[in-house]
Amino acid sequence: MLGLLLLSMSQGVWAEIPGIPAVQLITNEDGTQEYSVTLQILGVMTALTLIPSFVMMMTSFTRIIIVFSILRQALGLQQAPSNQIVVGLTLFLTIFIMTPIFEEANRVGLQPYLNEELPAVEAVKAASLPFREFMLAQTREDDLDMFVQISGQKFASVDDVSFWVLMPAFVTSELKTAFQIGFIIFIPFLIIDMVVASVLMAMGMMMLSPMIVSLPFKIMLFVLVDGWTLIIGTLASSFAI
Repeated sequence: MLGLLLLSMSQGVWAEIPGIPAVQLITNEDGTQEYSVTLQILGVMTALTLIPSFVMMMTSFTRIIIVFSILRQALGLQQAPSNQIVVGLTLFLTIFIMTPIFEEANRVGLQPYLNEELPAVEAVKAASLPFREFMLAQTREDDLDMFVQISGQKFASVDDVSFWVLMPAFVTSELKTAFQIGFIIFIPFLIIDMVVASVLMAMGMMMLSPMIVSLPFKIMLFVLVDGWTLIIGTLASSFAI
């Protein structure tokens, strides 16, 4: 009985509270139209699912994780460091490199929107400008020209290139740069493998895998030259604008 009484009282209280409109189109004084805050929040929550793609396609994430993957293959280590450690290290290094861009996007886009100084569309355009400058600085002209030709559009200058044309050109340039860095990293470890394989062949130990013998030498070389510091420092400085 007590439960039924509380349920009936709660239904009466909630019935007196007006519902929140899910979709509401607001017309401003200048004639522009905006959706209600409720619908905007729904759009933001939906856009959160795309954040991993934007992190990989618009930041330094792609180059870093490819270099780390090639480094692990060059060392001959399949599971050390593990995938979780590689992704975590890549993510934190990406945050370190992209912090100035994030801060600038927050200053010119997010904060004016939260303070109701800019509408949503203008805030997104303003926040995308720091990312656009970053991607332009890292994109090769050949890659950008290729996607401009594929799109069939004509732009008066590089600054007028569409954001959706710039993004695939940036990713292509990042892939090319990452493999170039990976090739340079691979060379000394490949030399060690060749030397060890030649010595084993000369000693008649053809049944012994050269990878097993060369692995400790490669790890020793990597530790002696302070490899992690060199590679992380090189990757971070490679994004200097």
